[in-house]
Amino acid sequence: MRRRDVIRFLGGAAMAWPAVAWAQQPAMPVIGFLRDTNPEGGQSFVAALRRGLREAGFSEGQNLRIEYRWSNGQTDRLPELAADLVRRRVSVIVASAINPALAAKEATTVIPIVFAVANDPIEFKLVASLTRPGGNVTGVSYVSAELGGKRLGLLHELVPKVTDVAVLANPTNPNTDIFTADVEAAARTVGVRSKVFNVGSEAEIETVFAALAGQRMGALLVATDALFTTQRLRIVALAARYGIPAVYTAREYAELGGLMSYGPSLPEVYRLAGVYTGRMLRGEKPADLPVLLPTTYEMIINLKTAAALGLDVAPTLVARADEVIE
Repeated sequence: MRRRDVIRFLGGAAMAWPAVAWAQQPAMPVIGFLRDTNPEGGQSFVAALRRGLREAGFSEGQNLRIEYRWSNGQTDRLPELAADLVRRRVSVIVASAINPALAAKEATTVIPIVFAVANDPIEFKLVASLTRPGGNVTGVSYVSAELGGKRLGLLHELVPKVTDVAVLANPTNPNTDIFTADVEAAARTVGVRSKVFNVGSEAEIETVFAALAGQRMGALLVATDALFTTQRLRIVALAARYGIPAVYTAREYAELGGLMSYGPSLPEVYRLAGVYTGRMLRGEKPADLPVLLPTTYEMIINLKTAAALGLDVAPTLVARADEVIE
Protein backbone atom coordinates (compact mmCIF):
# COMPACT_ATOMS: atom_id res chain seq x y z
CA MET A 1 0.00 0.00 0.00
CA ARG A 2 1.45 3.32 -1.06
CA ARG A 3 1.11 6.66 0.70
CA ARG A 4 -1.99 7.64 -1.30
CA ASP A 5 -3.72 4.51 -0.02
CA VAL A 6 -2.80 5.28 3.58
CA ILE A 7 -4.00 8.86 3.32
CA ARG A 8 -7.54 7.84 2.50
CA PHE A 9 -7.86 6.60 6.07
CA LEU A 10 -7.07 10.04 7.31
CA GLY A 11 -9.90 12.06 5.79
CA GLY A 12 -11.76 12.53 9.06
CA ALA A 13 -8.77 13.83 11.01
CA ALA A 14 -8.87 17.20 12.69
CA MET A 15 -6.67 19.81 11.11
CA ALA A 16 -4.35 22.27 12.83
CA TRP A 17 -5.32 23.29 16.35
CA PRO A 18 -5.35 27.09 16.53
CA ALA A 19 -1.95 28.39 17.57
CA VAL A 20 -3.38 30.48 20.40
CA ALA A 21 -5.16 27.48 21.94
CA TRP A 22 -2.09 25.28 21.59
CA ALA A 23 0.04 27.91 23.33
CA GLN A 24 -2.11 27.62 26.48
CA GLN A 25 -0.09 24.70 27.84
CA PRO A 26 -0.56 23.22 31.33
CA ALA A 27 2.19 23.78 33.92
CA MET A 28 3.40 20.17 33.58
CA PRO A 29 3.99 19.36 29.91
CA VAL A 30 2.00 16.51 28.39
CA ILE A 31 3.13 14.46 25.41
CA GLY A 32 0.89 12.21 23.37
CA PHE A 33 2.08 8.74 22.35
CA LEU A 34 0.26 7.33 19.31
CA ARG A 35 0.74 3.74 18.12
CA ASP A 36 -1.28 1.33 15.98
CA THR A 37 -0.96 -1.77 18.20
CA ASN A 38 -2.21 -2.71 21.64
CA PRO A 39 -0.38 -1.63 24.81
CA GLU A 40 1.20 -5.06 25.33
CA GLY A 41 2.88 -4.80 21.93
CA GLY A 42 4.54 -1.47 22.61
CA GLN A 43 5.84 -1.54 26.18
CA SER A 44 9.49 -2.11 25.26
CA PHE A 45 9.36 0.93 22.98
CA VAL A 46 7.70 3.03 25.67
CA ALA A 47 10.43 2.04 28.12
CA ALA A 48 13.13 3.14 25.66
CA LEU A 49 11.26 6.40 24.99
CA ARG A 50 11.20 7.10 28.73
CA ARG A 51 14.97 6.52 28.91
CA GLY A 52 15.52 9.13 26.24
CA LEU A 53 13.21 11.56 27.99
CA ARG A 54 15.12 11.08 31.24
CA GLU A 55 18.36 11.87 29.42
CA ALA A 56 16.72 15.13 28.35
CA GLY A 57 15.64 15.87 31.91
CA PHE A 58 12.03 14.68 31.91
CA SER A 59 10.55 11.88 34.01
CA GLU A 60 6.98 10.67 33.64
CA GLY A 61 4.97 11.45 36.76
CA GLN A 62 7.48 13.99 38.05
CA ASN A 63 7.75 16.79 35.50
CA LEU A 64 5.95 15.18 32.57
CA ARG A 65 2.71 13.36 31.75
CA ILE A 66 2.16 11.01 28.83
CA GLU A 67 -1.23 10.44 27.20
CA TYR A 68 -1.23 7.03 25.49
CA ARG A 69 -3.42 6.28 22.47
CA TRP A 70 -3.48 2.75 21.03
CA SER A 71 -5.50 1.82 17.96
CA ASN A 72 -5.24 -1.93 18.69
CA GLY A 73 -4.51 -2.62 15.05
CA GLN A 74 -7.46 -0.59 13.75
CA THR A 75 -5.79 1.79 11.32
CA ASP A 76 -8.99 3.68 10.62
CA ARG A 77 -9.12 4.81 14.28
CA LEU A 78 -5.81 6.66 14.08
CA PRO A 79 -7.24 9.98 12.77
CA GLU A 80 -9.72 10.09 15.67
CA LEU A 81 -6.99 9.31 18.21
CA ALA A 82 -4.63 11.91 16.74
CA ALA A 83 -7.40 14.51 16.76
CA ASP A 84 -8.10 13.73 20.41
CA LEU A 85 -4.47 14.42 21.32
CA VAL A 86 -4.69 17.73 19.48
CA ARG A 87 -7.86 18.67 21.35
CA ARG A 88 -6.07 17.91 24.62
CA ARG A 89 -3.36 20.40 23.63
CA VAL A 90 -0.43 18.07 24.20
CA SER A 91 3.00 19.68 23.90
CA VAL A 92 4.46 17.05 21.53
CA ILE A 93 3.04 14.00 19.72
CA VAL A 94 5.27 10.93 19.48
CA ALA A 95 4.10 8.84 16.51
CA SER A 96 5.23 5.23 16.59
CA ALA A 97 5.19 3.76 13.02
CA ILE A 98 4.19 5.25 9.68
CA ASN A 99 0.37 5.20 9.89
CA PRO A 100 0.33 7.03 13.26
CA ALA A 101 2.86 9.53 11.87
CA LEU A 102 0.68 10.27 8.85
CA ALA A 103 -2.41 10.59 11.05
CA ALA A 104 -0.63 13.00 13.40
CA LYS A 105 0.68 15.11 10.50
CA GLU A 106 -2.82 15.32 9.04
CA ALA A 107 -4.24 16.34 12.43
CA THR A 108 -1.98 19.31 13.17
CA THR A 109 0.48 21.69 11.55
CA VAL A 110 1.27 23.38 14.89
CA ILE A 111 2.04 20.78 17.57
CA PRO A 112 5.55 19.31 17.19
CA ILE A 113 5.59 15.67 16.05
CA VAL A 114 8.41 13.17 16.63
CA PHE A 115 8.15 10.00 14.57
CA ALA A 116 9.87 6.62 14.80
CA VAL A 117 9.27 4.93 11.44
CA ALA A 118 10.70 2.14 9.31
CA ASN A 119 10.09 4.22 6.20
CA ASP A 120 11.63 6.94 4.07
CA PRO A 121 10.03 10.08 5.59
CA ILE A 122 10.65 12.07 2.40
CA GLU A 123 8.81 9.55 0.21
CA PHE A 124 5.82 9.71 2.54
CA LYS A 125 6.02 13.52 2.70
CA LEU A 126 6.51 13.67 6.44
CA VAL A 127 9.47 16.01 5.94
CA ALA A 128 10.90 18.15 3.16
CA SER A 129 14.43 16.83 3.65
CA LEU A 130 16.42 14.82 6.17
CA THR A 131 18.72 17.68 7.13
CA ARG A 132 16.11 20.47 7.22
CA PRO A 133 12.72 18.84 7.80
CA GLY A 134 10.70 22.07 7.75
CA GLY A 135 7.24 22.23 9.27
CA ASN A 136 6.38 20.64 12.60
CA VAL A 137 7.65 17.09 12.04
CA THR A 138 10.97 15.30 12.55
CA GLY A 139 12.16 12.08 14.20
CA VAL A 140 14.01 8.83 13.62
CA SER A 141 13.84 6.76 10.43
CA TYR A 142 15.32 3.28 10.30
CA VAL A 143 14.11 2.23 6.81
CA SER A 144 13.97 -1.44 7.77
CA ALA A 145 12.02 -2.47 4.66
CA GLU A 146 15.09 -1.94 2.49
CA LEU A 147 16.94 -4.59 4.51
CA GLY A 148 14.77 -7.36 3.07
CA GLY A 149 17.45 -8.41 0.60
CA LYS A 150 20.11 -8.47 3.31
CA ARG A 151 17.93 -10.70 5.48
CA LEU A 152 17.26 -13.07 2.59
CA GLY A 153 21.01 -13.36 2.02
CA LEU A 154 21.53 -14.27 5.67
CA LEU A 155 18.70 -16.81 5.48
CA HIS A 156 20.33 -18.36 2.42
CA GLU A 157 23.59 -18.70 4.37
CA LEU A 158 21.72 -20.37 7.22
CA VAL A 159 19.84 -22.87 5.04
CA PRO A 160 21.64 -22.92 1.67
CA LYS A 161 19.73 -25.93 0.32
CA VAL A 162 16.30 -24.30 0.68
CA THR A 163 14.75 -23.29 -2.65
CA ASP A 164 11.39 -21.85 -1.55
CA VAL A 165 11.18 -18.99 0.93
CA ALA A 166 7.94 -17.62 2.39
CA VAL A 167 7.57 -13.91 3.11
CA LEU A 168 5.15 -12.89 5.85
CA ALA A 169 3.85 -9.39 5.05
CA ASN A 170 0.96 -7.12 5.99
CA PRO A 171 -0.76 -5.77 2.85
CA THR A 172 -1.98 -2.68 4.75
CA ASN A 173 1.59 -1.63 5.59
CA PRO A 174 2.91 1.02 3.16
CA ASN A 175 6.35 -0.58 3.43
CA THR A 176 5.20 -3.93 2.03
CA ASP A 177 5.82 -3.21 -1.67
CA ILE A 178 9.34 -1.96 -0.95
CA PHE A 179 10.13 -4.94 1.26
CA THR A 180 8.81 -7.61 -1.09
CA ALA A 181 10.50 -6.04 -4.14
CA ASP A 182 13.82 -6.01 -2.27
CA VAL A 183 13.37 -9.66 -1.28
CA GLU A 184 12.39 -10.74 -4.78
CA ALA A 185 15.47 -9.10 -6.30
CA ALA A 186 17.73 -10.79 -3.76
CA ALA A 187 15.97 -14.13 -4.31
CA ARG A 188 16.73 -14.00 -8.03
CA THR A 189 20.37 -13.26 -7.25
CA VAL A 190 20.86 -16.29 -4.99
CA GLY A 191 18.62 -18.59 -7.06
CA VAL A 192 15.66 -19.19 -4.73
CA ARG A 193 11.92 -18.61 -5.12
CA SER A 194 10.05 -16.28 -2.78
CA LYS A 195 6.31 -16.25 -2.17
CA VAL A 196 4.40 -13.61 -0.21
CA PHE A 197 1.84 -14.71 2.38
CA ASN A 198 -0.34 -11.78 3.45
CA VAL A 199 -1.48 -11.33 7.05
CA GLY A 200 -3.65 -8.32 7.85
CA SER A 201 -5.04 -9.31 11.24
CA GLU A 202 -4.27 -11.46 14.28
CA ALA A 203 -6.97 -13.93 13.24
CA GLU A 204 -5.11 -14.77 10.01
CA ILE A 205 -1.75 -15.66 11.53
CA GLU A 206 -2.31 -19.33 12.35
CA THR A 207 -4.14 -19.98 9.07
CA VAL A 208 -1.29 -18.51 7.05
CA PHE A 209 1.33 -20.53 8.94
CA ALA A 210 -0.61 -23.71 8.24
CA ALA A 211 -0.78 -22.72 4.55
CA LEU A 212 2.93 -22.03 4.15
CA ALA A 213 3.77 -25.27 5.96
CA GLY A 214 1.32 -27.13 3.75
CA GLN A 215 3.04 -25.69 0.67
CA ARG A 216 6.38 -26.94 2.04
CA MET A 217 8.06 -23.55 2.19
CA GLY A 218 11.56 -24.23 3.43
CA ALA A 219 12.22 -20.97 5.27
CA LEU A 220 10.54 -17.73 6.29
CA LEU A 221 11.22 -14.00 6.26
CA VAL A 222 9.02 -11.83 8.50
CA ALA A 223 8.53 -8.23 7.37
CA THR A 224 8.62 -5.16 9.59
CA ASP A 225 5.11 -4.45 10.83
CA ALA A 226 3.46 -3.31 14.05
CA LEU A 227 1.06 -6.28 13.94
CA PHE A 228 3.94 -8.74 13.77
CA THR A 229 5.83 -6.94 16.53
CA THR A 230 2.77 -7.22 18.76
CA GLN A 231 2.32 -10.89 17.90
CA ARG A 232 6.02 -11.80 17.93
CA LEU A 233 5.73 -14.46 20.65
CA ARG A 234 2.95 -16.20 18.73
CA ILE A 235 4.83 -15.98 15.41
CA VAL A 236 8.03 -17.38 16.91
CA ALA A 237 6.05 -20.22 18.52
CA LEU A 238 4.33 -21.09 15.23
CA ALA A 239 7.65 -21.13 13.37
CA ALA A 240 8.93 -23.57 16.00
CA ARG A 241 5.77 -25.70 15.81
CA TYR A 242 6.08 -26.12 12.04
CA GLY A 243 9.88 -26.41 12.09
CA ILE A 244 10.44 -23.44 9.78
CA PRO A 245 13.78 -21.58 9.92
CA ALA A 246 12.94 -17.86 10.08
CA VAL A 247 14.76 -14.54 10.01
CA TYR A 248 13.18 -11.55 11.75
CA THR A 249 13.59 -7.80 11.83
CA ALA A 250 14.61 -7.15 15.45
CA ARG A 251 16.38 -8.76 18.40
CA GLU A 252 13.12 -9.03 20.35
CA TYR A 253 12.18 -12.02 18.17
CA ALA A 254 15.49 -13.83 18.71
CA GLU A 255 15.26 -13.26 22.44
CA LEU A 256 11.90 -15.04 22.41
CA GLY A 257 13.32 -18.03 20.54
CA GLY A 258 13.44 -16.81 16.94
CA LEU A 259 16.28 -18.30 14.90
CA MET A 260 17.90 -15.08 13.69
CA SER A 261 17.26 -11.35 13.54
CA TYR A 262 18.93 -8.55 11.64
CA GLY A 263 18.06 -4.90 11.86
CA PRO A 264 18.48 -1.66 13.75
CA SER A 265 18.30 -1.58 17.52
CA LEU A 266 14.70 -0.53 18.17
CA PRO A 267 15.36 0.44 21.80
CA GLU A 268 18.00 2.84 20.46
CA VAL A 269 15.51 4.24 17.91
CA TYR A 270 12.97 5.01 20.63
CA ARG A 271 15.62 6.34 23.01
CA LEU A 272 16.61 8.85 20.33
CA ALA A 273 12.94 9.74 19.82
CA GLY A 274 12.71 10.41 23.57
CA VAL A 275 15.76 12.68 23.49
CA TYR A 276 14.28 14.65 20.57
CA THR A 277 10.95 14.95 22.39
CA GLY A 278 12.75 16.39 25.41
CA ARG A 279 14.58 18.90 23.25
CA MET A 280 11.27 20.10 21.82
CA LEU A 281 9.80 20.43 25.30
CA ARG A 282 12.71 22.79 25.98
CA GLY A 283 11.80 24.94 23.01
CA GLU A 284 13.72 23.61 20.01
CA LYS A 285 11.83 23.51 16.71
CA PRO A 286 11.22 20.33 14.68
CA ALA A 287 12.07 22.22 11.50
CA ASP A 288 15.61 22.73 12.80
CA LEU A 289 16.28 19.16 14.00
CA PRO A 290 17.49 16.77 11.27
CA VAL A 291 15.91 13.35 10.89
CA LEU A 292 18.09 10.84 12.71
CA LEU A 293 19.22 7.64 11.02
CA PRO A 294 20.44 4.82 13.31
CA THR A 295 23.99 3.65 12.77
CA THR A 296 23.71 0.50 14.88
CA TYR A 297 22.54 -2.63 13.05
CA GLU A 298 22.76 -5.94 14.84
CA MET A 299 22.60 -9.61 13.94
CA ILE A 300 21.43 -12.01 16.64
CA ILE A 301 21.59 -15.80 16.24
CA ASN A 302 19.78 -18.18 18.58
CA LEU A 303 21.86 -21.36 18.55
CA LYS A 304 19.42 -23.14 20.86
CA THR A 305 16.71 -22.70 18.22
CA ALA A 306 19.11 -23.74 15.46
CA ALA A 307 19.83 -26.99 17.34
CA ALA A 308 16.10 -27.64 17.78
CA LEU A 309 15.66 -27.23 14.02
CA GLY A 310 18.61 -29.54 13.30
CA LEU A 311 20.66 -26.77 11.71
CA ASP A 312 24.44 -26.48 11.78
CA VAL A 313 25.20 -22.76 11.68
CA ALA A 314 28.41 -21.99 9.80
CA PRO A 315 31.20 -20.79 12.11
CA THR A 316 31.80 -17.83 9.80
CA LEU A 317 28.18 -16.71 10.32
CA VAL A 318 28.44 -17.13 14.08
CA ALA A 319 31.64 -15.07 14.08
CA ARG A 320 29.85 -12.19 12.35
CA ALA A 321 26.95 -12.13 14.82
CA ASP A 322 26.71 -9.28 17.29
CA GLU A 323 25.19 -11.65 19.82
CA VAL A 324 24.78 -15.41 20.05
CA ILE A 325 22.06 -16.89 22.26
CA GLU A 326 23.02 -20.37 23.53
